[in-house]
Amino acid sequence: MLSVLIWIPLLAALLIVIWPNLSPQLSRQISLLTAGGLLVWSLTLARLFDPTVADLQMVEHITWIQPLGLNYYLGVDGLSLPLVIINALLVAIAIWSSDLDISRPRLYYPLLLIIFAGVAGTFLSSNLLLFILFYEVELIPLYLLIAIWGGKNRGYAATKFLLYTAVSGLLILAAFLGIVWLTKAPDFDLDTLRTSALGVSALPLTTQLILLGGLVIGFGIKIPVVPFHTWLPDAHVEASTPVSVLLAGVLLKLGTYGLLRFGVGLFPEAWNAIAPYVASWAVVSVLYGASCAISQKDIKKMVAYSSIAHMGYIILAFAAASPLSLLGSVMQMVSHGLISALLFLTVGVVYKKSGSRDIDVIRGLLNPERGLPLIGSIMILAVMASAGIPGLVGFVSEFIVFRGSIEVFPVQTLLCMVGTGLTSVYFLIMINRAFFGRLSESVINLPRVQWRDRIPAIALAVIITFLGIQPKILVNWTESTTSALMSRPPIIAQIESNVKAIDLN
Repeated sequence: MLSVLIWIPLLAALLIVIWPNLSPQLSRQISLLTAGGLLVWSLTLARLFDPTVADLQMVEHITWIQPLGLNYYLGVDGLSLPLVIINALLVAIAIWSSDLDISRPRLYYPLLLIIFAGVAGTFLSSNLLLFILFYEVELIPLYLLIAIWGGKNRGYAATKFLLYTAVSGLLILAAFLGIVWLTKAPDFDLDTLRTSALGVSALPLTTQLILLGGLVIGFGIKIPVVPFHTWLPDAHVEASTPVSVLLAGVLLKLGTYGLLRFGVGLFPEAWNAIAPYVASWAVVSVLYGASCAISQKDIKKMVAYSSIAHMGYIILAFAAASPLSLLGSVMQMVSHGLISALLFLTVGVVYKKSGSRDIDVIRGLLNPERGLPLIGSIMILAVMASAGIPGLVGFVSEFIVFRGSIEVFPVQTLLCMVGTGLTSVYFLIMINRAFFGRLSESVINLPRVQWRDRIPAIALAVIITFLGIQPKILVNWTESTTSALMSRPPIIAQIESNVKAIDLN
């Protein structure tokens, strides 16, 4: 059942490439039909998912290359299910939002479908080597999407993204190889490393810290956290709107998901040792990202730095590593994916209609007659969600993160809450300058926004509002898994307890 999310988009991409004389319109229709069908399929999986079970469900396990320990091992649990659905939703929106006259459509749409498959495979993989294979699958397609369909400095931004992400993958692969080599595990399966008597938790603490350090830096580049963040603003500014939607909404979550699954989950003892430093690191990312956002004139770059700040909340939740904070971290991944996607969509419409993203140039866009009143209103809602206004999903996720973290790291949590206040500051600056006041003469009599541009923005706005009022859906999916993740005792503790029991007998 899970393989459908991987192989169907790959087959559709292959079909678009090899079908002779395929028209651009038909390429788009095949891509939309595939993405829409996969969204329905992912929602079907959610209906079949049992939220009371913490372990992997709908498991597919096939021995692939036994000498390497590489198995085709897929499964879904409360950590991966919400992200799988978000991936399907945002890829469908990205395809829908792409220009009808996009150049080289028989390359463009297959690249989006390949990204869909790679991201889905990453979230579903329970074999470390299979995970890294899917983790790297999205690298070249995203590089090409930025390098071919990006802005003026697309070559620089795409190359920078490629180099940073390649280093990220190498560090993660090195850590994975070290884990299997040192534990002498027979394969790279995640459950083998958890349950084996020679599992990760049985390694000396110093060794665990070295391996965990590789994962933290590798996934930290992808998230990204300061100082590994510099590729992200450039990539967002040069990327087209649909690519920015995927980059912020889905691809950054590969880093947070991987760090939660393989960092926090596999190294509980070592993670506790570095948790205070990770919490401080989160504070730096939050405050630095927010401070940079305040100084931006380009509203797309402002939203990009906002992403850096909001990803810091997830790192704070990981550092606290309580069941409640980890539940909040997954909800923050989902809420950030939805909110950032909506922000980049609306910024894209503003740029498409006005020809500028400079807040010193565009003003008065809420003008009901000659401006962009509907898009402006939706953007205000997205800004409110990002700032954590009650009734929207951003408030719920941030509240749970802070509530779960404050008892463990009170100072760091309070400093991150300052970042939430700064979010209101820079977005208020943007809204006040770009949307209120008299309509700027340079952007007067803007073209009407077609329903094709309105529909995805409205859909995301509805979802953000609905999940803000009814967050129980996300909580039910995730709570069992996050609770079990932190309640699982380290293997070394089990071994010691068994030894003591033998001595007593």
